[in-house]
Amino acid sequence: MRSEKADGGTPARALSGRTTLLFAVASGLAVANVYFAQPLLATLSRDFRISPATVGIVVTLTQIGYGLGLFLLVPLGDLVDRRRLVVTQLVLLATALIATGTAATAPILLTALAAVGFLAVVTQTLVAFAASLSAPDRRGRAVGLVTSGIVIGILLARTVSGALADLAGWRSVYLTSAVLTLALTLSLHRVLPRRATPPTPMRYMQLLRSTLVLFAEERVLRVRALLALLIFAAFSTLWSCVALPLSEPPLSLSHTAIGAFGLAGAAGALAAAPAGRLHDRGLAGWTTGVALALLTASWLPLALTRQSLLALAVGAIVLDLAVQAVHVTSQSLIYAVRPDAGSRLIGGYMVFYSVGSATGALASTTVYAMAGWGAVCVLGAAISALALLVWAATRNETPRAGTTGAPSASA
Repeated sequence: MRSEKADGGTPARALSGRTTLLFAVASGLAVANVYFAQPLLATLSRDFRISPATVGIVVTLTQIGYGLGLFLLVPLGDLVDRRRLVVTQLVLLATALIATGTAATAPILLTALAAVGFLAVVTQTLVAFAASLSAPDRRGRAVGLVTSGIVIGILLARTVSGALADLAGWRSVYLTSAVLTLALTLSLHRVLPRRATPPTPMRYMQLLRSTLVLFAEERVLRVRALLALLIFAAFSTLWSCVALPLSEPPLSLSHTAIGAFGLAGAAGALAAAPAGRLHDRGLAGWTTGVALALLTASWLPLALTRQSLLALAVGAIVLDLAVQAVHVTSQSLIYAVRPDAGSRLIGGYMVFYSVGSATGALASTTVYAMAGWGAVCVLGAAISALALLVWAATRNETPRAGTTGAPSASA
């Protein structure tokens, strides 16, 4: 697969189908590392003597690392050669994965997982990279495809993690991922386009400050960031906690069986690419409203998890479909506002994703320990309903630049 370059050292506004697919695979593999621990929480709790009420800290610290990486690393895509940035991050990520897989104590494990989260933000660098290489009227499609890869990576991470843990122990999950990450790094090194000059003359600290300025200047970024915090808090409320009731009597499912429910969620992730096309047609606002209504409704079947695993599968599909439809439209909208600051916009937006994910993980495991699965579902439904209310209160406002390739779309 040949590297895509442009005259003068600037990436061409073109992205082949094969390269887009590689972006999706790379993004999915990188972000999967953040979620491998979710079906393993009960095992990690026993092996490292972490209490069930606080074992959610395993996911929370990984998400905190991810949030820091979003703010400190992703904006570098607007300053340095993205190809070099991606390759360097992946090599360091493989190192952190090896440290996780060989951890002997809880402090080492938690530190290594925080580093995994910090470096896994290479995923968002690839999203901004794909957006910058796409024609304006096809940007939603490209972002949708890469985001589909991300979501499938997130959800299949649970399936793969559970199966490998049953087959060869939980450590094999991280060591296998380290090997695959290094192999993928070689492929990306060959095909990623080079950039001779950075797109901005800013220094690093100026770049970080400008990310904060973008929040002050762009209302669509603030609204969509708040929605990201809420929808991913709901997302994490389910996926960070569901392994606990599934692993306990009367269900007592294996790691493999618990991870298999990620397959149901992956079916919902197929909504990501169509959502990108709806954005390109100017229907981002409509897509968001419908998706948030579905997100709120998904907690009804999820509440029946102990009585019906089919209800869990249906609820997971609807929840993931809804979350990713909102996520894709949000990223497409905010990138269109300031394409020259794409990495900073997406990085700043995704900080709220990470905060929401971390909060949902810790809150759900705490609530479960105190009041059980029914209370967790009430929590998830309340968060989802709040997101719907935020959208309803802001739906008549439009981004300053609108969407490209369509009339302006509501936030």
